[in-house]
Amino acid sequence: MTEKMPRKSERSAKRTAATNGSAPGFTDEEKAAMKERARELKAEARRSSRAAGADEESAVLARIAEMQEPDRSMAERLHALIRSCAPDLSARLWYGMPAYARSGKVICFFQDARKFKTRYATLGFSDAARLDEGAFWPTSFALTELTPEVEARISALVKQAVG
Repeated sequence: MTEKMPRKSERSAKRTAATNGSAPGFTDEEKAAMKERARELKAEARRSSRAAGADEESAVLARIAEMQEPDRSMAERLHALIRSCAPDLSARLWYGMPAYARSGKVICFFQDARKFKTRYATLGFSDAARLDEGAFWPTSFALTELTPEVEARISALVKQAVG
C-alpha cells in the first residue's frame, strides 16, 4: 500500500506548528548565540584588518568582564594562559564566547556555564586544532576550577592544538 502525500495546506500547518514552539528546536540561549555570531560577522566585515586585532581583543576582554564568578576568574586566567603559551593565536569572539584563532580559524574557545545554563564551564577545541589521536579523542573539557594541574594540562593541549 502506498502512502498518500499530504496536501500543501497540511504541510503548511505542520510547518506553522513547528515554528510556534510545539516542536523542539533551538533554545533561547542557542538563538541568542546565533544572533551574536551574526553581529560578530557584520562587525568583522566593517573593520579594517589593522584595527581588527585590537578591537577583537577588547571585545573578548569586555565579554569576560560581563561574566559572573567563578566563570569570570576562570576566563581571565584562561585568557592569560592561552596568550602566553600560544602568542600567535588572536583573541576574538565566536558565538559570543572568547575564542582564540589562527588565520581566521578558531582553534579553541571558552564557554561560561551561564551561557547555556550548564553546571560547568567548557574549554573546547575546533576541528582546526591538531589534537588528533587515533580514531577517537576529546574536543571539549568541563571546567569547574583552574588548579595548577589543570592549567598544565590546558597549556599542553593548546600547544598541541597549534602544532
